[in-house]
Amino acid sequence: MNDAPNKRPNDQPLARVVNLLDPSQNVIYGMSHEQATEIVATGDPDAVRKIHGHFALVGISGINVRLARTIGKLMRYFIAKRVDGPELIVADRIDAIRDWLIDNGLADQFHPSYTRMVPAHHVVELLLIGCPDPNPTYRRFFAPVREGLPADPQSIGERYMRAVYDEIVRWLQMLPTDAPVGVCFSGGIDSGAVFLLTYHAMLTLGMNPGRLKAFTLSLGDGGADTEQARAFLDAVELGMFLEPIEVSPSDIDLRETIRVVEDYKPLDVQAGAMSLALCRGIRRRYPEWKYLLDGDGGDENLKDYPIEENPELTIRSVLNNRMLYQEGWGVDSIKHSLTYSGGQSRGYARTYGPAVTTGFQTLSPFVALPVIEVAEAIPFIELTGWDHDCLYRLKGDIVSRGVRAITGMEMPVFPKRRFQHGVASDGVFASLFPESPDAYRKIFHALYE
Repeated sequence: MNDAPNKRPNDQPLARVVNLLDPSQNVIYGMSHEQATEIVATGDPDAVRKIHGHFALVGISGINVRLARTIGKLMRYFIAKRVDGPELIVADRIDAIRDWLIDNGLADQFHPSYTRMVPAHHVVELLLIGCPDPNPTYRRFFAPVREGLPADPQSIGERYMRAVYDEIVRWLQMLPTDAPVGVCFSGGIDSGAVFLLTYHAMLTLGMNPGRLKAFTLSLGDGGADTEQARAFLDAVELGMFLEPIEVSPSDIDLRETIRVVEDYKPLDVQAGAMSLALCRGIRRRYPEWKYLLDGDGGDENLKDYPIEENPELTIRSVLNNRMLYQEGWGVDSIKHSLTYSGGQSRGYARTYGPAVTTGFQTLSPFVALPVIEVAEAIPFIELTGWDHDCLYRLKGDIVSRGVRAITGMEMPVFPKRRFQHGVASDGVFASLFPESPDAYRKIFHALYE
């Protein structure tokens, strides 16, 4: 815990900051955690943009507290009231904040809706000056140029996959030289690209590819992912890396998943349930395993979600709004949730929660800033002409071209399928997850009664 007493104007009471974040969860390249924290403390968005990696950081300068995070690391805060002034608690999870308040005799102040999620890609500034607490201010530190690339799928694919590959290389070089590496693998476009790029990187760096495995979840009587994963790896003559993780449907506990994910959005909870089952299955088989890669963020970057399933969206809103899938409608929008942020900035809990609570350190290379920067520069409107089908075909074309350019391998491309829909049959899936969104919300609120 980091307690930082600060003198307030006019000799007002002291304010304290309690930082419960685990700095070992950050992946920062080219500077120390302390140096990155000092940069965040300045509040300078341009300087924060120069921090390379995946981070959630708290910088303190007097009564000014600045918070900054990327998508791949979660951060929440809560302002508690004491007689001598406000106390700011910062953590990655709601339950960490709740437990600290309980331990310090402040449980009666807690409610999950009073916690706040730091939106990704912004410096959030708080002034600890007491009642009433002023609203935080938001300054964007990541503002990629939109549609700046030529409409050439080949060159786009090469740049996009090169950015992903570079992230994987940097991460691999930080790991212990003998550490095994797993890829959460369905044989879909994103996890397939991550696996092939990781395999190629290990060979190029002179690492032993025997450290690598492709973990595929199979639930109950099995879904389509196991066969898809096998077909994918067999097509590139790498079938020996496949390791199915078989889990019983009885191991899926909806209440436990919502506790781990700390949210109630059905699609994210469903994906989180499968992520949790996969992580626990790997942990049971390999108690010492630590490092995992996944393809989370690939759909958001290439805008590969069925727009027709969301009545709030049109293809124009998807293509005209910067990082809509990554950030939601934005911090200035009436739809922005202070408690949950928006888009994948919120939804990444489906990946983060299961991994952290089962003791893994993960990398989702698609959420790295350089990767998103390339994705935002893709001229989607020119390439698709506002056509839904063209948009949905675009990801497979771009990614496969890029993988071929970097690795020389022909990557199989299968139709899109959500993670949670590929690991179990329709009957098993329907038996595990209610259709009504209210059912998820009720379970979430019951956790805090």
